[in-house]
Amino acid sequence: MSLSLQSRAEALGQSLPPLMAEAELLAANVMLGEHGRRRAGQGDEFWQYRPAHAGDSARMIDWRRSARSDTHFVREREWQAAQSVTLWVDPAKSMTFSGDKSRPAKADRARLLALALAVLLLRAGERVGLAGDAAPPRPGRAQIMKLAALLSGAEDAQEYGVPTASGMVSHGRAVFLSDFLGDIAGVEATLTAAADRGVRGALIQVLDPAEEDFPFAGRTIFESMGGGMRHETQQAGDLRDRYLARLAERKDRLVQLGRAVGWHVSTHHTGQPAQSALLWAYRALQGGR
Repeated sequence: MSLSLQSRAEALGQSLPPLMAEAELLAANVMLGEHGRRRAGQGDEFWQYRPAHAGDSARMIDWRRSARSDTHFVREREWQAAQSVTLWVDPAKSMTFSGDKSRPAKADRARLLALALAVLLLRAGERVGLAGDAAPPRPGRAQIMKLAALLSGAEDAQEYGVPTASGMVSHGRAVFLSDFLGDIAGVEATLTAAADRGVRGALIQVLDPAEEDFPFAGRTIFESMGGGMRHETQQAGDLRDRYLARLAERKDRLVQLGRAVGWHVSTHHTGQPAQSALLWAYRALQGGR
């Protein structure tokens, strides 16, 4: 084993257990019961009775249950068809930013959310994978470990990331986690490609609070995380209104793109608890919010 490969392997061995443990704990905090993503649909297991609605046929009525009430009830079965969910976590340099040592980098929070979501989905019987060819959607505990290893080592030299539709399963689900501060045209192209395959999903924009508040004044040097861009100003406060307007435009554009293809869109700050973002993503894949 070469020295560089050995050092990378040792680093992975050190980072994997904490990420896996944290993701397992986070997933446990939002576990929605033994059956996970339960909902009505095709299957054999009984799920629930519900009051009959206009349009329900007579054969759907459970007459034995309805005889005990003045209301007609429909017997619903649990949805059992496993879905394929593809995750994309932005590996670009911009995601390594943190505005305060007390907060995780955007990349660390995005990886945690992705892995915790994978834990929830795999426990519920779904197939989960990563965009690209390294880890196509598969079920089982072994897949969780593979995803953890790949996410722990994910890193790119690009300043800003662009999601890819590669590896997505037709009519499956997908979740993209990124700051989405780079080329919006790339995001639009990928969402269009995903929609053409019948893929629905969610965009989670992960931002540091400093990127939301712009708490800068006086002489300030702004430099991209990859070092490719640099701007120095004597009056940073004068840039605040323009910056916030541009950020608002970007958020609005993401919402528009998501609405056009039927995807849910949310913003998560690294200063917030990860649990709320995980629960939102989990529900978004069910079609809720």
